[in-house]
Amino acid sequence: MATSVRARNGGSPSPDAPPSRSPRPGARRPDGPSARRSRLYRWDLKATPYVFVAPFFLTFAAFGLFPLLYTGWLSLNRVELGGDPQWRGLENYTGLADSDFFWNALLNTFTIGVISTVPQLLMALGLAHLLNYKLRGRGFFRVAVLAPYATSIAAATLVFAQLFNTDYGLINSALGLVGFDPVDWESSKWPAQIAISTIVTWRWTGYNALIYLAAMQAVPQDLYEAAALDGASRWRQFLSVTIPSIRPTILFTVIVSTIGATQLFGEPMLYGGSVGISGGSGNQFQTLSLLMYEKGWVTGALGQASAIAWVMLLLLLLVGGVQSLVARVNRKKLGG
Repeated sequence: MATSVRARNGGSPSPDAPPSRSPRPGARRPDGPSARRSRLYRWDLKATPYVFVAPFFLTFAAFGLFPLLYTGWLSLNRVELGGDPQWRGLENYTGLADSDFFWNALLNTFTIGVISTVPQLLMALGLAHLLNYKLRGRGFFRVAVLAPYATSIAAATLVFAQLFNTDYGLINSALGLVGFDPVDWESSKWPAQIAISTIVTWRWTGYNALIYLAAMQAVPQDLYEAAALDGASRWRQFLSVTIPSIRPTILFTVIVSTIGATQLFGEPMLYGGSVGISGGSGNQFQTLSLLMYEKGWVTGALGQASAIAWVMLLLLLLVGGVQSLVARVNRKKLGG
């Protein structure tokens, strides 16, 4: 009896009393304010990152993924501007393979890309190498080389179109002073492509130079000091230290410039004036982008224009694949 009284009063339980049951692991506990707050906190940790990134994916799906897929579907149909699609399968792609205009535009895109990208990147490397040294007014020169990039395409192209004018352009006037005949910078194929490439080179050289400059400033100075102790000149240091150290950046600019050349549109269209959409009177500088625009909005063949767009996409994917392959080879060489 005393033992039972002690158990009721908070003392040690009686040996005959049944053992108290503790909650089993995993047993559901009664809900309360603290439990609800804990669940809300866990849901907040899981859902908040998705809420933050959701606007990007929604915007990309609406303005990027859907137009891409819809254009791919249109490329398999015969679609006239304002008409209903008619299924044609790969007819638009086979039509491009048999089209002289397509192969001409593809060749023009390649040649303009080469004669604009190679000089552009070489001059950008030289400018970045000069700006990497301690010069007076380095800040001014760094801003100055970026000024052409800040200029609008329309303004730059119109100025260069006047410079390369066949009748009264400054370029032909300068050539005449040294005894050369005037060059037809508009109707001839190679002069017109050189003029357009000059515009592209002028606009993008400073931009790439600043990218190279940022990469050069990340090169350890110990490498230059060691090369100088070995008797290497500045030119040898540039070839043996700078170029290998910024090789990934050079590869990046090559890929970006190639993509930009594949999508070249504004410069040739504005340079050609009234015949800019067709790439000149003889399609001498018509690029793939101009051909796509002409097929879609001049002739109204949206299916063929969509096929050209997907061919351009495949070319860009090919360029990206080559970049990945070259980067992998470089990593293996560095690792070996």
